[in-house]
Amino acid sequence: MNRFVAAERALRTAAPHQLLDAVRDVLCDRYAALSVELLMADYGLTVLQPVSVLPHTLEPVPVHTSPEGRAFGSQEPFVEERGGEGVRAHFPVTVRGDRLGVLSVVLPPAAREAKTLAELADIAEILGHEVLVAERDTDLYLRARRKDRLTLAAEMQWQLLPGRSCSRPEYELGAQLEPAYAIFGDNFDWSADADRLSLYVTNGMGEGIEASLLTNLGVNALRNARRAGIPLQDQAALADQAVYAQYRGECHLSVLMLDLELSTGRMRVIDAGSPQMLRLRGRTVEHVGFEAQLPLGMFEETDYLVQEFRAEPGDRFLFVSDGVHAVAGPGGESYGEKALARAIGSTRLLPASEVPRAVLRELTGHRGGTGPKDDALVVCLDWHGPAGTRDRTAR
Repeated sequence: MNRFVAAERALRTAAPHQLLDAVRDVLCDRYAALSVELLMADYGLTVLQPVSVLPHTLEPVPVHTSPEGRAFGSQEPFVEERGGEGVRAHFPVTVRGDRLGVLSVVLPPAAREAKTLAELADIAEILGHEVLVAERDTDLYLRARRKDRLTLAAEMQWQLLPGRSCSRPEYELGAQLEPAYAIFGDNFDWSADADRLSLYVTNGMGEGIEASLLTNLGVNALRNARRAGIPLQDQAALADQAVYAQYRGECHLSVLMLDLELSTGRMRVIDAGSPQMLRLRGRTVEHVGFEAQLPLGMFEETDYLVQEFRAEPGDRFLFVSDGVHAVAGPGGESYGEKALARAIGSTRLLPASEVPRAVLRELTGHRGGTGPKDDALVVCLDWHGPAGTRDRTAR
């Protein structure tokens, strides 16, 4: 059995809580590794937290000023030279664009070969898949993602999310919620099949558990309708009925629903509330407005209408909640569309996965360093075009 197959088998057969032990044993035995550590990105995307079993812990490392963070941000392996002591190599642990963390391996000088580094990068990817599966059966990796305790409302919201980023040849998605450890009712959801991408950005009214319960009901009602294979307007109508039946109009859920046809770039949209969409095309940022419709659950048996437009390859779309576009600064001035457009323009060279966090940092500056008074949600969608578009353009 060759060493790569041995590493893959060790990960496939390890107990959920022993993935790190399994990969450490095989890398030390077959790759002559001197040490192996797994670091998970925290919910706020500010630090990488080492996976360890309490009470044994290691210090977290910052995402933005560390070699490990460089591999995480670039999504490329990064190698630190250590002279005669060999190298310390960092490999992104990522699953279909969803950035989970970094695998850090110390290798002796003789083991620094291109083939070895390529195999370790593949092992890090396999490890990411196994971590996602293992999270069904152990809390070890979820605990490692948090540098502080989550509120109960935030726990409910994070468990509801599909991930923080994903990618395919046609598109890239990235999203972030703040305050990461105390969010209330903002949420996002996406799902893709061979033909289309469904994206939902929601904002449940209220605070704390009440807002989280409302959002959970609304998001699961939308998922239930979507998985039944019914059209977008009927998804909205069924979710509207579910929310109204529970709250009788006393609470409602704002949602922006989008259905993207991957073969053409045609977008079908329902705007039912406060989330907004902006488009960066070339160097121009503009608000994409739709006919405003009633939030879900405000009245009984509301009918919803779909609007259509077409995305062009190279378009970048940002979806933001009212906790972004309506947030006030120290003098009471609203963040507004102009400031948001500047933030989008200044991040145009970043990948979609990095954009939400960068925009939210700009928002923190606008608030003057004070803590947020409302949830802030940013979702970034980069549309590359139907599969093969970029290759044809390059030729």
